[in-house]
Amino acid sequence: MPVNKKKKKFPLIRTILALIIVLIIATGADIWAYGNRDERQEADVIIVLGAAAYESGVTPVFAERINHAAQLFNEGYADTVILTGGVAEGNHVSDAWIAAQYAVEIGIPEWAILLEEDSSVTYENMKYSREIMDEHGFETAIIVSDPLHMKRAMEMAKDNGIEAYSSPTATTRYITLSTQLPFLWRETWTLLVYRMVRLLGMLP
Repeated sequence: MPVNKKKKKFPLIRTILALIIVLIIATGADIWAYGNRDERQEADVIIVLGAAAYESGVTPVFAERINHAAQLFNEGYADTVILTGGVAEGNHVSDAWIAAQYAVEIGIPEWAILLEEDSSVTYENMKYSREIMDEHGFETAIIVSDPLHMKRAMEMAKDNGIEAYSSPTATTRYITLSTQLPFLWRETWTLLVYRMVRLLGMLP
């Protein structure tokens, strides 16, 4: 009798594992495909999602995101840019403030820049950017980040009530498989966990 129970359990376990594998592959494929979509259109604001920054300046990844936002701004897609990112460990000023110094250097006027300086993760980027948008009467936003980050970012934007359009950086620093695959793997798991948290009604 115990042997028969084991025989019944193994097919069920294999089925569950197969479903998990299919879910992971499908999610990864969706992230990859979505990263190639550019939905840019006129909006109230451009939100640049944060990346690492040091007091000496922004990292190359963050710089490329700001470069893309500058292009969108100069092409007239929006008149305001929100730069996001709180104070990282070891810094005395926010990532958003550091980003603003670079943004001004490349031609985004200071009057067009708003700073979101309280966030440390993507969900908070969206949550606090939404609060800034509310303060200024903004409803629509172009979201700028690296291609593989866009799927999760857009879901988080929607969950925070932002009418958002995706515009991934065409000049992303993640251009080789050795950099893209770890990023894709991380985004896949992070998105799956986020969806589970949302399903359980545990979003902050």
